[in-house]
Parts: sequence; structure tokens; C-alpha cells
Amino acid sequence: MKVIKKQKEEFAVENALPQRTAKETKARAKKKKWAQIKGNHGLYLMILPGLLYFIVFKYIPMGGLVIAFQDYQPFLGIMGSPMVGMKHFIRLFGDPVFIQLIRNTLVIFGLNIVFSFPFPIILALMLNEIRSVKFKKAVQTIIYLPHFMSWVIVVSIFYVLLTTEGGVINNIIEQLGGTRISFLTSTTWLRPMYIFQQIWKGAGWGTIVYLAAITNVDEQLYEAAEMDGAGKLAKMWHVTLPCIRPTIVTLFILKIGDILELGFEQMFLLMNSLNREVAQIFDTFVYTSGIQNGQLSYSTAVGLFKGLVGLVLVVMANKLAKKVGEDGVY
Repeated sequence: MKVIKKQKEEFAVENALPQRTAKETKARAKKKKWAQIKGNHGLYLMILPGLLYFIVFKYIPMGGLVIAFQDYQPFLGIMGSPMVGMKHFIRLFGDPVFIQLIRNTLVIFGLNIVFSFPFPIILALMLNEIRSVKFKKAVQTIIYLPHFMSWVIVVSIFYVLLTTEGGVINNIIEQLGGTRISFLTSTTWLRPMYIFQQIWKGAGWGTIVYLAAITNVDEQLYEAAEMDGAGKLAKMWHVTLPCIRPTIVTLFILKIGDILELGFEQMFLLMNSLNREVAQIFDTFVYTSGIQNGQLSYSTAVGLFKGLVGLVLVVMANKLAKKVGEDGVY
């Protein structure tokens, strides 16, 4: 009996050791993690405002997406409003305006990809070739300035320049013997004007990321290319662009996620009753149907559809990037 009792005690001790070891490992890992946080508390404090922004304005409001499946009535609230299932999504896909929204949004997004997306890359490559530090800083400061202007100011500047009643551009056209053009109400000129504003306002600021990526390119690669007889254009094509390709791919994947989200403010300011046919996109439609017409559940369904499409495209683009040998976003 004593032998059996001793064996049981030994067995219990042996089984307790791994449990103690696992608990001790977890405790040590926890202490190590808190020590790292305390050691880098300054960095975590810098992250805190951005983290709070996303929690308060992005994640908490996601709870309200439930009204996309309800016939939401403000006086009844979310808990009291009746559930209607996929009614609003069926209405969206059957609405004739849905085709118009898809067409306008995809056309403008395609123009953004073709013209707006590569422009900061080209601008960064050109700035990188400037050897005068003072001139380079002056150019960077000038092209960064439009980024800090609100869309109200940007659109107002273009209104003053392009209006038929005393606009500078139309005055020049008239003095050259031409006829005044209704840029602000024309369905033909809306998209070029939208893209030009996007480039003018955002291209300078977008170069910051690419210039930072270019600074990490090994100078020995340029020296080797020069020894092989490569000129400036050849070095850009065969050295700089391949080295910053991961950055380009990452930003392109993030851009794909915004395929149905082109920005409400700019298009809303450009849109009027005469160009609405080509100006109406998902962002403006959500505002007009939800805020102006009071169709809160329907506009939420439109917004949810838009977000899901962006999520699916980001995941697909990320997988495609990994298949071709890039790192992707995650």
C-alpha cells in the first residue's frame, strides 16, 4: 500500500510540473509584454488617438448596420423597428438607378487608376532626380500645399476659373476667338475636371510615400547600372521601379478597396441638376436617399453593399499579389 501511495504521489508531482511550467511561461510572456509596452510607452501614446478614432467612428457605428435589414423608424429605435430581411438589397439591385451608379462609379474609378494613381509615382521619380536640395524642397512645398485645402476651397477655385460668367479660362477662350464652354454643367467635362482636381490636390502628398521608398534603394545598384552604361531613364526603369514595387503593390491593393468609395464631398460639390446623369455615384446616392429623403434603412443597405464589395476586392487583390510573388497587405 505504501508503495502504491508513493507512486501516486510521484505521478501527481510529475503531472503538476508541466502545468506549472505552462503557467510560468504564460506569466513570463505576460510580464515581458507589459515590460515592452512600458519601455515603448511613447509610441503607444502616439497610436492612441488613431486607435480611438477607429474605435469611436468606425467600429462602434458598425452596430447600426442592423438597420439595413429593418424598416427602421427613428421613433421606434433599432430594438423596436421591424425586421424585413433582404428587402432593401432586393430593392437596390432592382432599381434602374443601380446600373447608373455602377457605371458612373466604375468609370471614374478606372480614370483614377489610369491617371491619378501613377502620377505620384512619376512625380516622385522626377523629384528624386533633382540635385539642388533647395530647389527640391521648394518644389515639394509647393506641390504639397493643395493637400491642406478642403474640397470646398478646391472646387470654389475651379468655379472661379471655369464659370461662363467672367471665368478666367472662358475669357481666354473667348479672346482667342472661341465660344465659352459650360465646364461646370457639362456631362462631358465633369469627369476630366474631377480627375484633374484629384491629381492637383493629392499627387504632391502622395509622393511622400514613394520618395521614402526610393531613399531605401541601395546606391550600389545605381553604380552598377552606370557601369553597364545605363542612363537616367534606364536606372529609373530597371533599378528604382523594381525596388519600390512592393510599395506600389501595397498602395494599389488599398486603392482597389476604394473602388465604390470615391469621396462624397468633391462629387457632391461638383454635381448639379444638369450633370447628375454622370455625377451620381454611390457616395452621393447614400446622402441623397438617407439624409435628404429620410430612407435610412435603404441608404444603410447601399453603404453596406459598397463596403462589402471593397472588402472582397481587397482580399482578392491581396491573394493575387501573393501569387505573383509580392508581400501584399497582410
